[in-house]
Amino acid sequence: MENTWREAIIRVLKESETAMHYSDIAEQILTNGYYESGGATPAATVNSQIATSIKTEGDKSPFIKVSPGVFTLRENPLPVMYAQSPTAMEPAESKIESNINGKFINAFGMYWQRELVFWKNKPNLYGKSPGASVSINFADQRGVYILYDHHTPIYVGRSTEQTIGQRLFQHTLGRIAGRWNRFSWFGTLVPTNDGTLKESNFTVSEATITSAFEALLIEALEPPQNRKQGDGFAGSEYVQEQDPKNKKKQIATMLHEIEHKFYDE
Repeated sequence: MENTWREAIIRVLKESETAMHYSDIAEQILTNGYYESGGATPAATVNSQIATSIKTEGDKSPFIKVSPGVFTLRENPLPVMYAQSPTAMEPAESKIESNINGKFINAFGMYWQRELVFWKNKPNLYGKSPGASVSINFADQRGVYILYDHHTPIYVGRSTEQTIGQRLFQHTLGRIAGRWNRFSWFGTLVPTNDGTLKESNFTVSEATITSAFEALLIEALEPPQNRKQGDGFAGSEYVQEQDPKNKKKQIATMLHEIEHKFYDE
């Protein structure tokens, strides 16, 4: 067993003949027993470890980013590209058009935990880009979202007039309130450096929409013959952070339980 996540990641990539998505790296680490995870989101940890290394170490980092979420080792003389979906092999003109017209999905979060959110009429949905120092509240994001029972999708919804935060809160009270414990979201608003969200000014092409729809379905359903992440997500993935109010609530609950246990004895 390796001593650190970094050592375990390097070991998996050395053993692989191709570049790998960070979720696959995490799965191999746990399957092979290279590192014993104590956290609930090992894939997010792997992504953060690699992204932070690339950002802070630059050319000295052992990792190279091949495509969104996909990495290999710098020491590999000829990095083998991660398997591409059919969309990625379309004519170059389609790719150029997509870049000119902008991004359809500008930010997204995968498999966030319901229990890390302090639920109220307008909950805070905090997330941070791997390696970043500033958290962003995505409660006012608009787009689409998916509710899961663990990793099984049970509901897909959209937010237009209402925000994603408001729509999620409604699902904590509605008919499926007790059936989901994780959620993913895909937002059209653009995160800024000061931690706010702004409108995206772009003209959407058919190629952009089609690519984004394909990517969203791959993310939600994870078909076994597709790679983990669709190539329509040019936006940044954000790792969930627990709401500080939720931490205070947990501490207060724990102290209350200790107090009652003390008096009961």
